[in-house]
Amino acid sequence: MGIAVVAAGLVLIGAVCAQGQSAPGQGSSAKAGAVEFLYPEQVTVEAGKTAVVRLHFKVAEGMHINSHAPKDEFLIPTTLEFPDGTGVRLERAEYPVGGEFAFANDPGSKLSVYMHEFEIEAHIRAEKGNHLVEAKLHYQACNNTQCLPPRTATVAVDVIGK
Repeated sequence: MGIAVVAAGLVLIGAVCAQGQSAPGQGSSAKAGAVEFLYPEQVTVEAGKTAVVRLHFKVAEGMHINSHAPKDEFLIPTTLEFPDGTGVRLERAEYPVGGEFAFANDPGSKLSVYMHEFEIEAHIRAEKGNHLVEAKLHYQACNNTQCLPPRTATVAVDVIGK
């Protein structure tokens, strides 16, 4: 009887693990990330001058991410960073105002979040030349029942300074 219980337990564990996996080629939103960078993939700007580049993102269906200015200090804000040494400097980023969201079990507590699509205005200054910038979008995504661990998504943009 002990072996049957262990075998049944292993089958149950395997079934639970399999539910969290996707078929090959079909990433789950948790594995693939809750935020997708949409565009632009390439921009041309005047070298040495500040230019505004609008970066477009999409939040997965049924998910939301904290805005850049969440209402509670313990919530992780969405931020954009450009790495040093790429020939492109992020002078500042302008984030959209978040929309209000409340969980069904706590309708009085309103959160400031991004859902669906949103845009960040990146004010950049590029040196002359072609620069592949792998910026980083830091965020924490949640659905209606749980929050996922914070993630960092790569935002690859080819910046041409002319």
